[in-house]
Amino acid sequence: MSVRVVLADDQPLIRNGLRVLINDADDLTVVGEAGNGAEAVRLAREHRPDVVVMDIRMPVMDGIEATRHILSAPEPAKVLMLTTFDDDEYVYAALRAGASGFLVKDMALDDILNAVRVVAGGDALIAPSVTRRLIEQFAGRPAVPAPAYRSSDGITEREREVLTLVGLGRSNTEIATELHISPATAKAHLARLFTKLDARDRVQLVIIAYEMGLVSPGA
Repeated sequence: MSVRVVLADDQPLIRNGLRVLINDADDLTVVGEAGNGAEAVRLAREHRPDVVVMDIRMPVMDGIEATRHILSAPEPAKVLMLTTFDDDEYVYAALRAGASGFLVKDMALDDILNAVRVVAGGDALIAPSVTRRLIEQFAGRPAVPAPAYRSSDGITEREREVLTLVGLGRSNTEIATELHISPATAKAHLARLFTKLDARDRVQLVIIAYEMGLVSPGA
């Protein structure tokens, strides 16, 4: 079954390029295009896509506000933000809004397609250097008072180890290798962390790992 994608960008040339790229992939399909955040919210409700590829800077409603609206719906789409390396302030806000990852507009074409697949599969983009840098800077900034789920109470020592490795940007396979467990066991630990810490996705687990002091920025 194809991953259903809505594109939201106020630049038609970028939308057209992404549409051609995505539709050329056998497992991805563009089901709607929006020129601003308000249209993206409407299309997300109408088409119920798996992923919304969302520009941050758009007229009428920006991508951050649109992300908040989309993620407030039952069983929402994942949101993959379009950004540039210098959009740090916007990216911090997008993380808080619940975005699952970030695309840099000059990424390699195969990387863009893979990013859509990764987010559709319920994971998040934390490995690329630009995203890792942004997450580290975000996590190191003064934030609102930490909610109760950032306490380590209630998680096991093994789960703490897994969370630390997630915070370091490790994949499930790398976590399994470092802890000498199977990938399936690593995935099971992650599932329990999502539940216990009330985390939306892997990006939020990274942030929580920093805020709990398990990982330091730049580690």
